[in-house]
Amino acid sequence: VQLVESGGGLVQPGGSLRLSCAGSGFTFSRYAMSWYRQAPGKERELVVGITSAGGLTNRAASVKGRFLISRDNAKNTVSLQMNSLKPEDTAVYFCQARINSVDYWGQGTQVSVSS
Repeated sequence: VQLVESGGGLVQPGGSLRLSCAGSGFTFSRYAMSWYRQAPGKERELVVGITSAGGLTNRAASVKGRFLISRDNAKNTVSLQMNSLKPEDTAVYFCQARINSVDYWGQGTQVSVSS
């Protein structure tokens, strides 16, 4: 199983970024996927999840109305569109898949929101 995130970077408050995660080594279309994030000095937290069919699962209240998760099962990718970014969104963002009760993680991509 391999998960590879991309798309992070530095953005000004109010800006947008789109993260992508490419999955391989498993039947991507069968599994729910999630995005987590970890800010410096804080625990990793769930941002938002998506079912295998594309329905929303859990979502952090802090990103409601700003972040949108989507997936393309034909391309084995899950994306996170982040709008109206705030400094408190600064974190390393991780893609996650739970397969047969085992959590798999990508290496993470840094998102920094600063003027």
